[in-house]
Amino acid sequence: MTRTILAALLLTTTAAPAFAEEVPAEPRAKNVILFIGDGMGISTITAARIYEAQKRGETGEENSLSFEKFYNVALVKTYNTNAQVPDSAGTATAMQTGHKTRIGVLGIGPDAEKGVCADALAHPLPLLGEEVKRRGLALGIVTTTRITHATPASVYSRSADRDWEADSNIPADQQGQGCKDIALQLAEADFDVALGGGTAVFYGKEKGGRRADAAADLPAAWAARSGGVVVKDAASLVAAPMDKPVLGLFNSSHLGFMADRKPDSPEPTLTDMTAQAIARLSADPDGFYLMVEGGRIDHAHHAGQAGYALEEAVEFARAVQWAVDHTDPADTLILVTADHSHVFTIAGYPQRGNDILGLVVAPKGRGEDGGDGQSPVLAADGKPYTTLGYSNGPGALRGERTVPETGIAARQQATVPSGAETHGGEDVALFATGPGAERAHGVIEQNVIYTIMRKAFGWEK
Repeated sequence: MTRTILAALLLTTTAAPAFAEEVPAEPRAKNVILFIGDGMGISTITAARIYEAQKRGETGEENSLSFEKFYNVALVKTYNTNAQVPDSAGTATAMQTGHKTRIGVLGIGPDAEKGVCADALAHPLPLLGEEVKRRGLALGIVTTTRITHATPASVYSRSADRDWEADSNIPADQQGQGCKDIALQLAEADFDVALGGGTAVFYGKEKGGRRADAAADLPAAWAARSGGVVVKDAASLVAAPMDKPVLGLFNSSHLGFMADRKPDSPEPTLTDMTAQAIARLSADPDGFYLMVEGGRIDHAHHAGQAGYALEEAVEFARAVQWAVDHTDPADTLILVTADHSHVFTIAGYPQRGNDILGLVVAPKGRGEDGGDGQSPVLAADGKPYTTLGYSNGPGALRGERTVPETGIAARQQATVPSGAETHGGEDVALFATGPGAERAHGVIEQNVIYTIMRKAFGWEK
């Protein structure tokens, strides 16, 4: 009897490895899309969800933006290695290289001093965009900013200074040392789709640009080398051949704000560009990596114009929804996050459904959190105040405070006067859906997003 039991145990033990090998492997992503809402902190998400619904005539608080329906969520720590409150260059580098670095630099390690070419050459970091092409996948970059701005530039460039967008931006004492400006790096990069603004840094003065060589035409040089097509408006983008690389430059600088957009605008929206990018990149049987930036959320906040920022955030959410609707959830990982937040607040005790861009009207009741449900609440100076505001920025006033502006074009009042409103240092959110989305949980460092993407592709255990 004992021998029988031992024999059975031995058989079970020796069979265990074979059983373990039959456990199915983790599903891998064929495609990865990283959406970055520049400056889209959690308060911006909250205000945008309310604003989106109020445009439909709803109260707003119960609404959810497209990406808020993703099941997997994490908080992300955004600091740079030398900055408590970060900038877009250092944060984007963390996501595209897997390494946190200094404020103001792109694709180089924290040992490199900002603005020193030799340091940049000595401390390069691996770029996910380069690895994607090396492994045979398609690569796409979409932004509403200049395509050479910090966040999109992090996909393909290394620079000692994020402001070295054209060769004319590199200081004289740093020229001739081997560092290339960001526009030149894009023109020499291997990509399939790059859509955004910023024509001025690609051309010389003869074509309205600001490169040192008056006759410079980097897009033409790129097209000749790659066989790609350069487009300058939405109609040309739609008409461009689907089987060729495409470079879209739709403005001399950043694309226009959605709040200023006219029905006949020649510029594509973020959703238009996202749709074109996905359609083109999906033709690659090996898969693709696409970075999509809603970059003008950040710019509107810097100007202290919350309404403009919320319009940009709503368009960003619309682009995410398009991606969800036109990709396969079984093979496409979609990540949505921000590079950093802003000092943007939702204040007072406004009643449910209060105009998010209006003055605070408190619910009917008693005490500091109550009012008559109809009249704006008055602050200690006897004047009303808006629900949305900034801790600092151009909306700060000298002397007696005036009755604040309201509506989409209003510049919200701020506490501390500054030429531009600043970033905030609190954590931002990460939303994920698709293969590998389960890795987005807890509180993580920003550079872990790089690891999440590589693991989803199956390039890292």
